[in-house]
Amino acid sequence: MIDSVYQSFGNKLRVRACGLCLNNDRLLMINHKGINSGDFWAPPGGGLNFGENIETCLKREFMEETCLNIEILNFQFICEFINIPLHAIEIFFLVKATQGILKTGIDPEMKDKQIIQAAKFMTWRQINGLDPDSRHGIFNMIQESSKIVDLKGYFKL
Repeated sequence: MIDSVYQSFGNKLRVRACGLCLNNDRLLMINHKGINSGDFWAPPGGGLNFGENIETCLKREFMEETCLNIEILNFQFICEFINIPLHAIEIFFLVKATQGILKTGIDPEMKDKQIIQAAKFMTWRQINGLDPDSRHGIFNMIQESSKIVDLKGYFKL
């Protein structure tokens, strides 16, 4: 983990809103650098600000990271990630892109030390082919990445 990630997110509990956005059997994923030793792919999402509701947060995060407007369809699952110094509660929703053109965005919290490297729709085969350490831990809870849309409940990563 790079120092700027540690300084921004380390030793804090983060509540994150995350979205599963599908397009022709592909899932929108964001590539982050600096969270681990290489690439780290995860669905778009980010931390709630104090006083911000989850829907507003998720729409803001999608715009920041992907330049897409979304509609939130339904709640899917929650996962808790604890790997000190990181601790996050992540609330996942199924979403639909409604407007915009997909572009690699930014993480405003990282200012001039951006960790977002790419935003793209990935096939299930591409996601399955990623090293388990290079993708969000929720994918390690299922046999086939396409089953992520069937997950319900609470998962501890």
